[in-house]
Amino acid sequence: MTHDFRIGLIGLGRIGAFHAETLASLPGVSGLVVADADLARAEAVGAKFGAEVAASPDALLASRPDGVVIAAATDAHAALILAAVDAGIPTFCEKPTAATAAESLAVLAGTSGSGVPVQIGYQRRFDPGFVAARAAVASGELGWLHTVRSTTMDPVPPPPSYIATSGGIFRDCGVHDFDIIRWVTGREVVELVAIGANRGDKSFTAVGDVDTAAVTLTLDDGTLVIVSITRYNGRGYDCRLELHGSRDSVAAGWDDRLPMRSTEAGVEFPAGVPRQFFMDRFLPAYRAELSAFLDVVAGVRPSPCTLSDAIEAGWIAEAATLSAREHRAVRMEEVRR
Repeated sequence: MTHDFRIGLIGLGRIGAFHAETLASLPGVSGLVVADADLARAEAVGAKFGAEVAASPDALLASRPDGVVIAAATDAHAALILAAVDAGIPTFCEKPTAATAAESLAVLAGTSGSGVPVQIGYQRRFDPGFVAARAAVASGELGWLHTVRSTTMDPVPPPPSYIATSGGIFRDCGVHDFDIIRWVTGREVVELVAIGANRGDKSFTAVGDVDTAAVTLTLDDGTLVIVSITRYNGRGYDCRLELHGSRDSVAAGWDDRLPMRSTEAGVEFPAGVPRQFFMDRFLPAYRAELSAFLDVVAGVRPSPCTLSDAIEAGWIAEAATLSAREHRAVRMEEVRR
């Protein structure tokens, strides 16, 4: 379906500037209006992409765009979602919904019954490999799952200023794994055990975070899941999902650019140049995600990742944070409200 929408974009940091470029190139976007706490940055992005510049988020919403994309700092998400929905504007917001679980629940309560759609940004749901993995599970061709392995490994950590306000590795990074595990398997987590370590920069320790973590989760059908996360994967950005079943096994993210080298004689796979950044890895997925949002704005499809979806992934992150802190297994009913 061809669209003709004027879209607002709030927040023009790393991911926001990336979204500005994507939105400006989508055929369904006829106009773009941007806002940022740093007006000079907003003006620079506006000039680069031919976008209108609003003096503030409030001014942007008052200009009545057809839809709004929120890519501001995490602590601003809750208020911006509520303001956009209150204005009746279909809303896309980068994860997380809010800085805390309590705030996320307040956003859900504040938007329920409004009829205004909200989509949360979990781009792995739009990656062809992950989509195919989900289809393989749904078709039954894998048999029953016994083991799932989800991997997110960054080659270098974000700056200390980002880490200090990120909420920790499980809420900031692992939450992507938790969302995609639920989405691909169609199952819920009932219990988990999480551990963490810090062998890199001491700025992680200073804010009570870790640079490497592992989580073992039990799903409600007995499937075991292993999640591996790190900020220091020297060979490149590694994001994949392995599904092992009683009949077959598949993996998303296993291509020639996998940041791994074999020690087996004569094995040349993978031979490509490893990816170094998540935006490089998921460029088509981000584009598909925002294209889907245009369909949401048009009212021709429901939100493909709802506030409730995001909150469920958030609960798993809360449980993992508690487990690592208290060095014990945590059942989901301990944290879910």
